[in-house]
Amino acid sequence: MIILAATPIGNLGDASARLVEALSTATVVAAEDTRVTVHLLKALGIENRPKLISLHDHNERQKAAELVEIGRDTDLLVLSDAGMPTVSDPGFHLVDAAAAAGVQVTAIPGPSAVVTALAVSGLPTDRFTFEGFLPRKPGDRRSALRELANERRTMVFFESPNRLAASLTDVATVFGAERRVVVCRELTKFYEEVKRGTAAELAEWAAGGVKGEICVVIAGAEVRVLDLETGVAEVLALVAGGIRLKDAAADVSAATGLSKRDLYEAALSRKDGASGVAKAPKAAQMDLPLN
Repeated sequence: MIILAATPIGNLGDASARLVEALSTATVVAAEDTRVTVHLLKALGIENRPKLISLHDHNERQKAAELVEIGRDTDLLVLSDAGMPTVSDPGFHLVDAAAAAGVQVTAIPGPSAVVTALAVSGLPTDRFTFEGFLPRKPGDRRSALRELANERRTMVFFESPNRLAASLTDVATVFGAERRVVVCRELTKFYEEVKRGTAAELAEWAAGGVKGEICVVIAGAEVRVLDLETGVAEVLALVAGGIRLKDAAADVSAATGLSKRDLYEAALSRKDGASGVAKAPKAAQMDLPLN
């Protein structure tokens, strides 16, 4: 069978007895980084030296069929560098191929940064969604956040420390400055830190520089009932802060449920009226169609 095994996300003491037993008896291991696996074996005092096969994002599709056949004949242990394989780590395509080929897949549960961050966040845990990493490019990131602006469940993200401040600034813009956010840094490690606050507060904190492995937990959206006039005021406030009118209308629409087109046209009319500029025909007003 194929055995997905969770490994410690920081503290070696979190290695389960089942993981140690599996590592001690494994003959073949597919590992995200074979060097990390060698280090783990040594750190846990395991003398077994199984055959190691590299399995990472760039070769998983090509390796899947070969590994499935190995799993058909013997136990194949699958490891990521930390946490559970397949969760923002290699393994999904292998499991998919194994299921299609009728090869059994099981798991050795253990540490998970997602669930650990959720548990310590202090935000609701009864319903949550894991969203992986936000896009690197600012425009793509804001678009992804707009799609989640009305998500009622608690959201968990992974983030690079180098992009954390920019991402939290976008969260404050799209979700609102007062949205509750928790940043979990270096979970289970010596320098573990859990920082709670609003999106705006944590964006300012992160601007000073943050290091380590990062999980971000964000409270789900509350129902915001606004009239169009108030919504337009919010759009114009965003525009005054340097955001394009089209994007500002989309942000407020995502956060309130108000029509993006209505917000755009009303805000444009207000701007034109304030500047004394004659209102252009609708086709000329919009650089892109608005839904």
